[in-house]
Amino acid sequence: MSEQQSTFTVTDRRKFTLDGELRDPSTASTDEEVHVIPAAPSEPLPAATPGAATLEGEALDVDPDPLDEALDGDGPESDLVEAGVADSSIEDELGPLPTSQESADQHAAYQKSSGQLDEMIRQANPGAPPSAEIDFEQVVQSFYLSAVIAMGAAAEPGQKPRVDIIGARQSIDMLAVLVDKTKGNLTDREEKLLQTALFNLRMMFLEITNSIAAQAVKPKPNLSR
Repeated sequence: MSEQQSTFTVTDRRKFTLDGELRDPSTASTDEEVHVIPAAPSEPLPAATPGAATLEGEALDVDPDPLDEALDGDGPESDLVEAGVADSSIEDELGPLPTSQESADQHAAYQKSSGQLDEMIRQANPGAPPSAEIDFEQVVQSFYLSAVIAMGAAAEPGQKPRVDIIGARQSIDMLAVLVDKTKGNLTDREEKLLQTALFNLRMMFLEITNSIAAQAVKPKPNLSR
């Protein structure tokens, strides 16, 4: 009896090669006709083992599937998996992001409440100037004042300054973060203000820490006489 061949078409739509590399878009989807001759096996086939294929009774080692590599931590798919895990961990830590409608409603309520507060202040102090709009310079001044107060600048005349050197360092470091995050997005005036404030604060910080270090190594007076 003559054996009949059956033909079917296989379309390869994989985006990555077996090596995990991105395939050329021009060859990413190809059709290939495969001719199959049905034949019953004369003997039971040996049990398949992971990572191996059989051909005429001989085991052949084959590359693992790229998806398996992604799950193991290798290959381009792994980056997508890790990104999804990172997004999930951020959402678990910070909670879901507010919707645009929620943000708009909250902003409107905040503006209304702020307006009511300003009206109360004007009624209590008719001659008081209106509240100034917050701008970038005021943000820098806030960090600057926080740092200099922590370094004892708010002490009354004749009183010993109370220095919170750790709090001062935190304010200086936060101002440095502001420098990094706003790089290339400031006017010349804003850039000069920010850099000058950070420079002056660091100089004050070094003066205080040098004074603390000098007092630490200063020999104590001999009181045994």
